[in-house]
Amino acid sequence: MFPALMKKRFLKGKLGKLRNYDQIELSADLRNRIFLVTACLAFIFLVRYCFSPNSSGGTFPQSSNGRCQGRYVYMHSLPREFNEELLANCNLLHEWTNMCAALSNAGLGPAIPVNQAEIFTPTGWFRTHQFALETIFHNRMKQYDCLTRDSKKASAIYVPYYAGLEAQRTLWENDLAARDISPKKLEEWLLSQPEWNAHRGHDHFMVGGRITWDFRRQGPGWGNNLLALPGIQNMTTLVIEASPWDTIDVAIPYPSYFHPSSDMEIRAWQEKVRGFERKFLFSFAGGRRDDRPRLIRGQLIQQCRQSPFCELLTCDGGACLSPQPVMKLFEDSHFCLQPQGDSATRKSIFDSLLAGCIPVFFHQDSYSGYTWHLPKNESEYSVFILENYVRTGTLSVESVLRNIPAERIQQMRETIIELIPNLVYADPRSPTLETSTDAFGIAMKGVFERISEKKRGLQKQ
Repeated sequence: MFPALMKKRFLKGKLGKLRNYDQIELSADLRNRIFLVTACLAFIFLVRYCFSPNSSGGTFPQSSNGRCQGRYVYMHSLPREFNEELLANCNLLHEWTNMCAALSNAGLGPAIPVNQAEIFTPTGWFRTHQFALETIFHNRMKQYDCLTRDSKKASAIYVPYYAGLEAQRTLWENDLAARDISPKKLEEWLLSQPEWNAHRGHDHFMVGGRITWDFRRQGPGWGNNLLALPGIQNMTTLVIEASPWDTIDVAIPYPSYFHPSSDMEIRAWQEKVRGFERKFLFSFAGGRRDDRPRLIRGQLIQQCRQSPFCELLTCDGGACLSPQPVMKLFEDSHFCLQPQGDSATRKSIFDSLLAGCIPVFFHQDSYSGYTWHLPKNESEYSVFILENYVRTGTLSVESVLRNIPAERIQQMRETIIELIPNLVYADPRSPTLETSTDAFGIAMKGVFERISEKKRGLQKQ
């Protein structure tokens, strides 16, 4: 009986252990399923929270407090009429030109074919319009790594208003009130927002992709009255040419044709610039502008034609609207003449710097306050000749430039080549610069410093 009893107890214990083991297995399987479901839900929530777009199209990547301290940006969600509707009606922005192609590719314009190896590097080149900056800047801001939904945490508040596109749409309106409708509506909208009240708009900034004079009309005349509005004057406005007499706007570079996606693309272009064989002492790309007799363009064109050391590209018939001939001329030249045109600055200044061509200025306003992006000592990267000397014929540009030593020319060119990363706007769709700071990054650093200074001033009041 004893062996049989022992066998029965053994089997009962064994079966009990098996049943307990099955329960353990089922319990572990259930726990695994619960864990997986919870993890998936948490991941979905994290993705939606960190990368979901706001109504201005921005994303909110994960960021550490230390890295973003003092760099957080809150982006206003403006009504569509202030940005998205302008893009949707891109064919109506200009009276004579369809702007849709120019604003494609996140504002960069059509890509330049890769078979232009003599002039360009293989990637990163676009037919970028000189007035496309606010679109490029907005698209870049959507990828900014320190966006926040909490305006109280933000060091700066970005207003994605397409000021230049709106101004362009109405510049030729005879009805002054029609030009001012959108700026006034923007001011009213901003003043109604709680974010504005915290610092009365002194922590707000926006980008106007045109020269300052297009936004400064007081009374009858050119442009709209955006920068003359009391509320807007509290903000910082970044423009491609600033007023030398006012402090509410700051100049940042015109957008050039090069929009790199990596540090490697920047370095490749810098090396290419160092290797260009420059056949001409100096060159000029432009037209006479006989409608403005005070300009010295006619005299410069005449001097260039008479000099065996100068090459001229006349812009009649739209010859300068294509990047290829302009960039090729600058790549072949040691110095590029940059006289005034419609205003003191021109996109050509930054195209010449991009090509490693030393700009020659004739009016002090042509420097126009690019102090965030260019050296304070202007002689490090440019030559200045007083335009009155050219106007009166008391000196020749050729004689001035031929007297600059070759070593000095090489030194200035190397300074310019080292500046190139700071003067270009990276491709806003894939800005993966790790060791370089582009024009956007320099501008944002300047914005934070400026707003911080303004806040300190408010605290003293």
